[in-house]
Amino acid sequence: MAFQNNKRSPMTLYTTAMDPYSHKVRLVLAEKGISADIIEVSSTQELPEDLLQINPRGAFPMMVDRDLILYETDIIIEYLEERFPHPSLLPVYPVARAKNRQMMQRIERDWYQLAKQIETGTEEEATIARKILRDSLVSLDHLFSTKPYFLNDEFSLVDCYLAPLLWRLPKLGIELPLTAKNIRAYTQRLFKRPTFKASLTDAEQDIAA
Repeated sequence: MAFQNNKRSPMTLYTTAMDPYSHKVRLVLAEKGISADIIEVSSTQELPEDLLQINPRGAFPMMVDRDLILYETDIIIEYLEERFPHPSLLPVYPVARAKNRQMMQRIERDWYQLAKQIETGTEEEATIARKILRDSLVSLDHLFSTKPYFLNDEFSLVDCYLAPLLWRLPKLGIELPLTAKNIRAYTQRLFKRPTFKASLTDAEQDIAA
C-alpha cells in the first residue's frame, strides 16, 4: 500500500493490518496526500534489526522519515501535521484547536481503551466495556448534528481519531440504535470519503463486509 502525489518523501510507515492506531496514521497520510511507503507487518520479527533496536517494545505504527524514527501514534500525527501543514487538519484559532485536542484525548483515553478491553478482557469485562462505549457514543449524538464533521465544518484530526473506531464497531459487537440518527449519518459521511477508503487495508475492508 502506498499513497502517492506530487509531495515527494522517502517516508516509510510500518503498520499492522487491523490496528486502529495504524489506521489513524494512514488516514492522516491519505487526507494530506503525503507520499509514503506503507509496509504491513504482522509482528516485530518482520522489522529490520536496526529499527527493532530503536523500538524495543515493537510498538506500531512506526514511521521512518530520513533519519527520524517515531513510534508513538500521537507524536507521528503531530509531526505530520507540522511538517505538512497544508491542508491543515486542525482549526486555525487556538480555542478551537484546544477543544479539538481535548476531544482527541478523550477518544484516545476513554473510547480506545474500552475497545481494547472488549477485545482483550474477560467476557464479563467485554460486556461491561461494550455497554459503556455504546452508551457514551449515543449520549453525544446531538453533537453530531451541529456541523458536517465532529466539532468542525471541515474534516479534522478529530475525525481521523473517530473514524477507525467507528469502522470497528461491528467487530466490537456494537450496533448503534436507530435513534442515534446523527452519529449514524456522520459515520456514513466519513466512510464515503475516498481518502477513508484509501486508508483501509484489505483486512479492514472485510470488517464491514
